Amino acid sequence: MRGKIWIYPLLLMGLILLFTFGCEDENNPDNQPTTVTDIDGNVYNTVTIGTQVWMKENLKVTRYRNGEAIPLVTDSIAWSCLSTSAYCSYDNSTTQSNIYGYLYNWYAVNDSRNIAPEGWHVPSDYEWTQLIDYLGGTTVAGGKMKVTGLTYWAAPNTGATNESNFSALPGGYRYPADGVFYLIGKGGYWWSNTVGPDIISNAWMSSAIYNNTHAPLYYYDKRHGYSVRCVKD
Repeated sequence: MRGKIWIYPLLLMGLILLFTFGCEDENNPDNQPTTVTDIDGNVYNTVTIGTQVWMKENLKVTRYRNGEAIPLVTDSIAWSCLSTSAYCSYDNSTTQSNIYGYLYNWYAVNDSRNIAPEGWHVPSDYEWTQLIDYLGGTTVAGGKMKVTGLTYWAAPNTGATNESNFSALPGGYRYPADGVFYLIGKGGYWWSNTVGPDIISNAWMSSAIYNNTHAPLYYYDKRHGYSVRCVKD
């Protein structure tokens, strides 16, 4: 009888260990690192979606991987004339960038000094396509990517479930022709690292919008200011 008394605590301990260490996180099945830190010390949460590991937050780095500064350009006319790297906050407001990250032109994305943390990169259009296809295709993936509710997204935030845990936020964009800011609260726009059909002037990007569930891929002027999400190498 004494031996049986000892068995029960041992069984209980085994069950505790099983649930503590043996259960696989459905959003991190390969036990990938759950955070990544950029050169400025910003810490980003990460999520595994299919075979890819993505940042769950928009990039807010001000320096390249080698420590050199990315130029901050606040003036609208100066922004519209750029053909070199730059970043800014929406409406030049640090309050906005604290929530939504910075907006970068494509020249910053494509700079050989690397905007992404070590071991990470800005996704190609193919990697965006992989994500969108895994989430069911362009007509539904946006809903599965968007944060739910109306705290950040404008009504109606159509079909937002965030079931992917991508946690897309509507950081808006900066228009290249006049350097004016548009659509915060209504659209999230993210660069790829891939040039478009006109390799001199445009590049591919993806987006999610407040009033539909789409996540299309388009190519636009490289001078646009868009958000950046990074994917693990």
